[in-house]
Amino acid sequence: MNRRDFPLHLAGLAGLLSLSGPALAQGAPVEGKDFQRVSPPVPMAPTGKVEVVEFFWYGCPHCNALEPSLEAWVKRLPPNVHFERVAATFSPMHSYHARIYYALELMGKVEAFHTKVFAAIHVQHQRLDKDADVAAFFTAQGLDGQKVVQTMKSFTVEGKLRQAKALAQGYKIDGVPTLGIQGRFTTSAAMTGSEPRLYATADMLIAQVAKNLG
Repeated sequence: MNRRDFPLHLAGLAGLLSLSGPALAQGAPVEGKDFQRVSPPVPMAPTGKVEVVEFFWYGCPHCNALEPSLEAWVKRLPPNVHFERVAATFSPMHSYHARIYYALELMGKVEAFHTKVFAAIHVQHQRLDKDADVAAFFTAQGLDGQKVVQTMKSFTVEGKLRQAKALAQGYKIDGVPTLGIQGRFTTSAAMTGSEPRLYATADMLIAQVAKNLG
């Protein structure tokens, strides 16, 4: 199976209300089943916080489906956790969509437009794989579409793509959506079998890393 297009067994946002109970009804998360250990670990700069990343692709229907529960989970993360998204660069198409994300990041517009890009592709069925289409989409959304396209081609975005590729290689990522934790672990709903168990597993790994950092 091509893990770049993970199937998800969606349990819905309601399951997030009691992650420590039903989410772990099958028992504690198991290495090799619910999560993988990264070996060798990805070097992390000491920040005093647990670094958590989500590897995603705008064109991935499973990333789109995960987004609402992921946002809810991120909002309840403790202050000692730093979360960020990392756009996949597996192919030219992945990289093109990654440019959109990193352009929005540089423009300070991720919060306003991240879910709108997902909706454009998966609800409105826009491809957003050509400069003209990207410019037209963002212009229609009230943003300077030409500026978005120009930023996508900037030196800074090129650097962001190189960093994203290197991080994915370090984590040995070959599919999305996947969570990476402190350069040491990866987990996904495809591994755990449900979204609630994904977050329960991630919470357990975060707590383990935080204890070691402390």
